[in-house]
Amino acid sequence: MVRSLWTAASGMIGQQANIDTISNNLANVNTSGFKKVRADFEDLIYQTVRVAGTPATEDTVVPVPVQMGHGVKLAATQRQFTQGALQNTENLSDIAIQGDGFFRILLYDGTYGYTRDGAFKIDSNGQIVTSNGYRLLPEVTLPENFIPETLTISQDGRVNVKVPGNDDPVLVGQLELYRFPNPVGLTAIGENLFKVSNASGDPIAGRPGYDGMGKTIHKFLEMSNVSVVREMVNMIVAQRAYEFNSKAIQTSDNMLGTATALKR
Repeated sequence: MVRSLWTAASGMIGQQANIDTISNNLANVNTSGFKKVRADFEDLIYQTVRVAGTPATEDTVVPVPVQMGHGVKLAATQRQFTQGALQNTENLSDIAIQGDGFFRILLYDGTYGYTRDGAFKIDSNGQIVTSNGYRLLPEVTLPENFIPETLTISQDGRVNVKVPGNDDPVLVGQLELYRFPNPVGLTAIGENLFKVSNASGDPIAGRPGYDGMGKTIHKFLEMSNVSVVREMVNMIVAQRAYEFNSKAIQTSDNMLGTATALKR
């Protein structure tokens, strides 16, 4: 009886974690470059009351064991790096990645972050930076007198602009993308950034459009890959599972109450 209380309680705790994950997905439905997260669960240790294969008679053995489970726990929160929809923004500094790869960002402490969010800005020094001022690497510095509407970024990452007095575009930078042997092992640090971990493996650099890298699409943004309908269905399932576990706790409590009342 006491086991059922704790087992059902672990189910409620697990479904709360599931709802937390779904809520974060829905909160970031309009976050460019966001990748949805899925909560994975695993069952807890079992108490073996009788082992399968135990002799029942001289000629037979017990065909199946008797095991009592102790509930569930959160095993992993796995990020799903499927392609998000591309949205045309007509913004000169927006860049979307179509395919595999991440942009490399230089953080304030000198370390590197990686992102799929291509909502870049141009700072006062003519450098391409994130919304929080982190520099895009390799650095791209635009000339002081460049004509903004002539800024173009090709699908292989070449950044070209025109300057007054020169009719030909000037190459001012070459973008690079980075991919990982196990991208789901990256550590999310917020601000649409990820950091390398032992699980992700070392970054592999490449030119956009070559060697398995995605293409850079200028004036587009990759939107979140969260499906609102799917997340709402997952929320309903999690809510019902939470209710079922709470009913199991109430039932166990009623049974304990019945056993207590026997003495009266």
